[in-house]
Amino acid sequence: MAEIKTLTATVRGGTGKGAARSVRREGRIPGVIYGGGDAAEPIALDYRELNKLIYAGHFLTTIFEIELDGGKQRVIPRDYQLDPVKDHPLHVDFLRLKPGASLRVQVPVHFINQETCPGIKKGGALNVVLHSVEMRVPADAIPDAIIADLGALEINESLHISAIPLPEGCKPTLRDRDFTVATITPPLVVPEDPAAAAAAAAAAGKGGKGAPKAAAPAAKAPPKAKK
Repeated sequence: MAEIKTLTATVRGGTGKGAARSVRREGRIPGVIYGGGDAAEPIALDYRELNKLIYAGHFLTTIFEIELDGGKQRVIPRDYQLDPVKDHPLHVDFLRLKPGASLRVQVPVHFINQETCPGIKKGGALNVVLHSVEMRVPADAIPDAIIADLGALEINESLHISAIPLPEGCKPTLRDRDFTVATITPPLVVPEDPAAAAAAAAAAGKGGKGAPKAAAPAAKAPPKAKK
């Protein structure tokens, strides 16, 4: 389960671009908390803290408890905007998480036992079809990752989602087919069979004995004298 982190926020007055610019000039980042059947709440967060969390990774799959006006609200980030030039955060949206709620998230796939995979040991290569899988998961139990075991795959075999154990309460959003997560592809260059190569060389040697020599090219006629 993903770790729950704490954020401190303040209620911001006013909405719109002008109010947002005013918040940024104060060294804070405007945001909003919405969903869960309650009205949207405009908030402001510390710039340095939020910037650090975004660039630490897994921001959009991290559950936060936002301390706001003496209370706490459990939320998950659903979107954020970055400055197109300076790449610093401009705005962030949080979704309220009510008890028993579920949501869609992209869950990373972690691959194990590559060093013992028969197909890879024979020269095959791991072809990752999906680095993450969109799943519907409990809001209070978002998995950090799902584990894909490559320990039994041979060359040209595939690992499907049905072969990966999923955390309790988690289901792929794509339910109509058993989709492929990874495959073991054959080597780009197939090693030559030594026996076949020797036989081909011997056949070429026999065929070369007694072969007629190529005829010498005909001599060119001398050029005609000019009158």
